[in-house]
Amino acid sequence: MSDSIPWTEATRAREEPAWGAVVSMALGVFGLVTAEFLPASLLTPMAADLGISEGLAGQAVTVTAAIALVTSLLIAAATRHIDRRPVLLAFSMLLIASNLLVAFAPNLPALLLGRVLLGLALGGFWTMSAAVAMRLVPEALVPRALSLIFSGVSAATILAAPVGSYLGDIFGWRIVFLIVAALGLVTLTVQFATLPKMVSSGLTSLRTLGNVLLRPGIAIGMVAVVLVFTGHFAFFTYLRPFLETVTGVGISAVSGILLGFGVANLLGTFLSGLLLERNLRLTLLLMPLLMAVLAFGLVVLGSLPVASSAMVALWGLAFGAVPVAWSTWVTRAVPDEAESAGGLIVAAVQLAIAIGAAVGGVIFDARGATGVFIASTLVLLLATLMVLVGVRTRLRTKI
Repeated sequence: MSDSIPWTEATRAREEPAWGAVVSMALGVFGLVTAEFLPASLLTPMAADLGISEGLAGQAVTVTAAIALVTSLLIAAATRHIDRRPVLLAFSMLLIASNLLVAFAPNLPALLLGRVLLGLALGGFWTMSAAVAMRLVPEALVPRALSLIFSGVSAATILAAPVGSYLGDIFGWRIVFLIVAALGLVTLTVQFATLPKMVSSGLTSLRTLGNVLLRPGIAIGMVAVVLVFTGHFAFFTYLRPFLETVTGVGISAVSGILLGFGVANLLGTFLSGLLLERNLRLTLLLMPLLMAVLAFGLVVLGSLPVASSAMVALWGLAFGAVPVAWSTWVTRAVPDEAESAGGLIVAAVQLAIAIGAAVGGVIFDARGATGVFIASTLVLLLATLMVLVGVRTRLRTKI
């Protein structure tokens, strides 16, 4: 395959990097993911205050994920004639509105409506992130820009649960959502000041999603994405019960190990930019392979606290590169339809979250956390094989 990729006027990268705009995108990611994770750490007080069960309150997470999945598939076509700058600003406005509505929600329907708005912003923002990165920096710097944008995920992972829980205990859960709304306002201000105009090509339609999937190597790449993220979320969802039942550590140690995971994940996200600039295909191949080895290592050595702590941290380091790597793959494999391909990636990840948690739960009930980790190992090895035989990192495109 030739390394030369044709570019349309709407997708051509800038000659000079707009790092301020990239930072504003990272702020947007941080605010969106923080808002997405908050209910997990505030579920009990939210349920008590609204007079509902924790199970019903937990639907705030389900609704957001479902709306994000649908939005990721439709947003590129729905906004195909609109400049990307006001579209991104609208997502930040939805972030603010969502958190304000949740903070003042008098009942469950109002709470869920707020989370629907968040799902719209989340799905739309993620879908456009890779394509926007291509417009903000030269092509060679796209991996570095994406690693900076995705660092917002790692930062939110580290801060959202512990800080949200702590502040919620002191000030109440509604104040926490007001704080995130204020963060959204800061994000909107920075984006307004730094994001350039980005004229849309106006060519994307719902049919485009099917056309993108039919391109050589794209469908198998999307399956590989589902497998990699399914393996990860099956692992991560049942990590705490594994640490408590197999490793035999208490809640303080569990918190410390999870913090180590988050810090390592942030480091992996930053380092991934440099790694991807050198060899994207090798990164796509090695990260799921390393995660598979670590999952199996935990099955064998999981009863040793020190070994478990080290392997969980290494998993966080490896996974930090995964979202950046696949977003970089989109920019190189489908540069002329990066938004549509980005929407497929987001949908694949949301599907993987559901599969990893649901199937992992069935396995957990039957075989315990060790059974989940064995299944995660097999899924990640299959993902590695699919990358090896079927995923291309440079594809010829038609304009």
